[in-house]
Amino acid sequence: MQDDGRSEEEKLEERLRTHRLKSDREFFAALSPQQQHLLSVKADPPEEERRRRKKREPEPKIKIYTCNHKYALPGTPIVRPKGGRFQDRDAENAYKGMYHCWKFFYELFKRDSLDNHGLVLKNSIHYGKRYGNAMWDGKQMIYGDGDGVTFKTFTADLDIIGHEITHGLIQFTANFAYEFQPGALNEAFSDIFGVLIKQRVLNENVKEADWLIGSSTMLGRKYALRSLKAPGTAYIGHPVWGDDPQPATMDGYMKLKFSDEDDWGGVHWNSGIPNYAFYVAAYDMGGYAWKKAGRIWYAALMEDLRYDSTFEEAKKFTILHARKIFGKGSLEEKAVIHGWRTAKI
Repeated sequence: MQDDGRSEEEKLEERLRTHRLKSDREFFAALSPQQQHLLSVKADPPEEERRRRKKREPEPKIKIYTCNHKYALPGTPIVRPKGGRFQDRDAENAYKGMYHCWKFFYELFKRDSLDNHGLVLKNSIHYGKRYGNAMWDGKQMIYGDGDGVTFKTFTADLDIIGHEITHGLIQFTANFAYEFQPGALNEAFSDIFGVLIKQRVLNENVKEADWLIGSSTMLGRKYALRSLKAPGTAYIGHPVWGDDPQPATMDGYMKLKFSDEDDWGGVHWNSGIPNYAFYVAAYDMGGYAWKKAGRIWYAALMEDLRYDSTFEEAKKFTILHARKIFGKGSLEEKAVIHGWRTAKI
């Protein structure tokens, strides 16, 4: 395999920063609502603001900052001109991405931001030097510019923005542990809503959509980060990464250790299995995936799934909600059952 062009020092710096940011996310996710309020992670408006909010439609609260290729967060605020656009392409991408994410959850599920109380959506662009990642750190969104060899800017894909902001939604709801099967569900639900947000903006049905994550951010026309339609095929023969290791079924489930090197028990790899179950279910239902399959998975996330949930529990509760929403013996219930069966769960 070819090297990605970065020095060993740059690679270690990126690993260190990513590890710290993930630790921050786990710290914030473990706080009580009262503790989150003290750190301004979770908005808890006073009664007067709540009364005002009842009288009008809520609106997204989006703030954009630039780190100017440094690591201090959130960075320098930049303001979008009224009726205009940011001159910085990444700022515009981040703003529009947040707007589409907020609209998705509000218009479909009446959820006002991640915490359902109008949480301000903070976004920091140009994080670090050639930083090859984007993430929700527990308080805000962070976007690197990529290394220029494997990745370009991480604001290039709406599905990546949707994926990362869904990690924030999960933090305020099921709050999956970031390890083994709960961690794989954390990644899968983030992938699922990431592609649904993109599909809704593009008005794509299940047959028209590409079901890919990161196809614009990952350099090379034949490469993406992940495929929900065919896990294990997002990239083949990549000069740096080789072949996509994601399994689509439990036959290929990776039994790994809880370590950075083993992806905390394979959270990014084994997520291919619930991803594939969702794709098959959505495809069987037909039409627009966010209208039926998305409703079912959202209901399970909001009402039943929790910190230590497994694939079996995700199967159980999505089938339950398919039956609740669409009826026993419905096409939708059969589709969900078939999806999990195809993934061999």
